[in-house]
Amino acid sequence: MRNLFQTFKKYQYLLYQLVKKDIKLKYRSSYLGVLWTLLEPLLTMMVLTVVFSSLLGKGTRDFPVYILTGRLLYSFFSGSTKTALKSVRSNAGMIKKVYVPKYMYPCAGVISGYVMFLISLIVLFLVAAVRGVRPTWHLFEAIFPLAIVFVMTLGVGLILSTIAVFFRDMEYLWGVALMLLMYACAIFYRVEDVVSASNRWIFLLNPLYAVIENFRNAVFGLPMNITAQLYSLVFSVVAFAAGVFIFYKNQDKFILHL
Repeated sequence: MRNLFQTFKKYQYLLYQLVKKDIKLKYRSSYLGVLWTLLEPLLTMMVLTVVFSSLLGKGTRDFPVYILTGRLLYSFFSGSTKTALKSVRSNAGMIKKVYVPKYMYPCAGVISGYVMFLISLIVLFLVAAVRGVRPTWHLFEAIFPLAIVFVMTLGVGLILSTIAVFFRDMEYLWGVALMLLMYACAIFYRVEDVVSASNRWIFLLNPLYAVIENFRNAVFGLPMNITAQLYSLVFSVVAFAAGVFIFYKNQDKFILHL
């Protein structure tokens, strides 16, 4: 582990360049560029609000904020894990030519996604101000779910990037898994309104939902759900440790399958 951190420190400038490259490539063909990071969640929120407000939102004024808090976190997790999953294979040419710590590629994918995610939070706070959701001291507690979701995404991304080198169909299977995960995150509906009490255990098993719940609590001025906080934290730490271990043990075999 010590050697891992020393290598990371040695190549931190390369990581910075990879992150910058990922951000530039993402918006290379877009006229709006990074501005699209703000417009895309705003437009999606408007569509979901129109579709679900009268059906599931019960016409509440803060429903758009409720949608955004779930949608932004899920989009970061979904997009960054998919980027990390393909990161080693998509950089096969460079891996074959020069030595670069291979974990730099999935790490860069997750970090670049996180940077764009943090920028997109501007939309959330603007919408919250317009819809009358006033900040309280609980908003400072948002740092915990935001840190946890990053660790969780990085850990899952390392695991997926390793599996994808040996099992190419993982990309398609993960796409299906993300679709199921989206509905289990209660992004555009309130669990207490549409799910019976006997079936809510399904959501309690979802660590990403636990993160979203506590982030929403912070935004809406509610106290943290300590049980959900601990559960998501333990899951994230375990996922990260497992991701580092699995990636490190298999990285020397990558060259044989790229």
